[in-house]
Amino acid sequence: MRTAGCCGVARLIACGNANFDPKVARNSADTLVVERRRTLVHVLRALAADGYTLVGLEQTSNSQNIHEYQFPRRTALVIGNERLGLSEDELKHIHECVEIPVWGTPHSYNVAAATAMALYEYCRQYPTG
Repeated sequence: MRTAGCCGVARLIACGNANFDPKVARNSADTLVVERRRTLVHVLRALAADGYTLVGLEQTSNSQNIHEYQFPRRTALVIGNERLGLSEDELKHIHECVEIPVWGTPHSYNVAAATAMALYEYCRQYPTG
């Protein structure tokens, strides 16, 4: 929540058993609308119907390097589970995937670090909001 708040995210949709610590979230807990849903697929369908481009942060055979990717203005960044990532069923609803290059091991960043990098890249591309 804190990273989302720093990047000007207005709405966060958490699926499953997500917990938030208000002390860690700081002021973002006051400005960020947090919705909780049981499953992600229904959320993805609704966001796509509302005109969002669904961009998954996932290493796939078709994912694009985040350094070369131009985020659409109306993007919903989709983040998977820390250990499992996005499921095959969830990936069927994603329009595009981006990945963050890794030069060592392990071969991926943890979900919190990767999310911060992806949100920062989106903000870098749209610096005026």
